[in-house]
Amino acid sequence: MSGPINVASESEWSSLLSGTNVVIADFYADWCGPCKMIAPTFEALAKEHSRPKKVAFAKVNVDNQSGIARAQGVSAMPTFKIFHNGTCIETIKGANPPALTAAINNAVKLGGPATGNVFKTPGRTLGGESRSASLSKQWNLKAIFDALITFFGLYFVSLFTFDPYKSAEESPFNVHRKPAPRSTGGSQSAGGARAPPRSSFKTLADLGGD
Repeated sequence: MSGPINVASESEWSSLLSGTNVVIADFYADWCGPCKMIAPTFEALAKEHSRPKKVAFAKVNVDNQSGIARAQGVSAMPTFKIFHNGTCIETIKGANPPALTAAINNAVKLGGPATGNVFKTPGRTLGGESRSASLSKQWNLKAIFDALITFFGLYFVSLFTFDPYKSAEESPFNVHRKPAPRSTGGSQSAGGARAPPRSSFKTLADLGGD
């Protein structure tokens, strides 16, 4: 993320306030010792929290931009002002890193969610289950259902027979039942169908031949 913006004109300042949700401004002077002491803290926070159009950090040199300083009522340095939608909502005077950090951490929340959240997908949530786990549950339910059908099928088949064990083995619900062998036409000769047996009854033609 980018660091603080050095405001170079009143128009740039106005544009920054109107185009950014939250602006944190550091009013400082080059000759100010406390300003130099707290500057690293302000720059580190700027790099951590700056977001285009949402949160911006600005540095205003009171000597170069005296008009902005007077308009904001700045009389001592350093002075930090926090703006939300162009309106000042908090002022921190003096070099107080803990107070400045706490104020900025609260202010950045007003800028809205981070841009990276837009690209996050709701595919999975903490404690949720994946699609593969859901499919696994469906298959488990199907297996249980098939097992119940097999059990009750064998139960009712064996209930109404004199030989329950044999009936259960021959039942179509028995998953271990061997299929019946198919007919291969073994009763026929390799050369074709067998000739029909000759009838014991004779016709007149047969008697004439005899």
